[in-house]
Amino acid sequence: RLQGDWSSDVCSSDLREPCQRELLPSLQRVRTADVMEGPPIWQRLLAAAAYLLPWSDGLSFGQGLFGLFPLLSWLQLPALPVVLVQQLVPFGSLVLFLVLFLAVVRNSQVPYFIRFSVLQAILVDIVLVLLNLAFGVLRLNGGSFAGRTLSNTVFLGILVLVVFGVVESLRGKEADIPTVSEAVRLQLY
Repeated sequence: RLQGDWSSDVCSSDLREPCQRELLPSLQRVRTADVMEGPPIWQRLLAAAAYLLPWSDGLSFGQGLFGLFPLLSWLQLPALPVVLVQQLVPFGSLVLFLVLFLAVVRNSQVPYFIRFSVLQAILVDIVLVLLNLAFGVLRLNGGSFAGRTLSNTVFLGILVLVVFGVVESLRGKEADIPTVSEAVRLQLY
């Protein structure tokens, strides 16, 4: 045996081919188990869809960027159903909040993973609503440089949060947003 040849430690030279055939199925089982671990796919999709709520309210902060970069306008499409509900139904935002909170978050029959994601999305949305009110009171919605800069910063921050939440939900993991996730866990337990 040569000094760097470690292959003979795993399989003898006579049995090298059968040994590789035995290892491959066990590796495939491990990979399949990793993918199938966690909540089922329908729960992952519903948990990811919950993040459309803060995304629909975060779009108003990106209007300046949409004007500068028209391709970013495509980012509005996923939130279109939520925006339509909010605009077509009287008090649509309040109705949507109450339905999600009472029918999903407070319903113990709904799986924990979905309840966690929906409540986290609601809390992020509440922060966005408060930021929107602050922008209105401080008159930062206008065309001032400071207003545009803050608005673009909030938009990019919410874009990162929503993408993170959706990706983690699709992976079957809880999106751990530092202060928000702790508040969600305290509320759900």
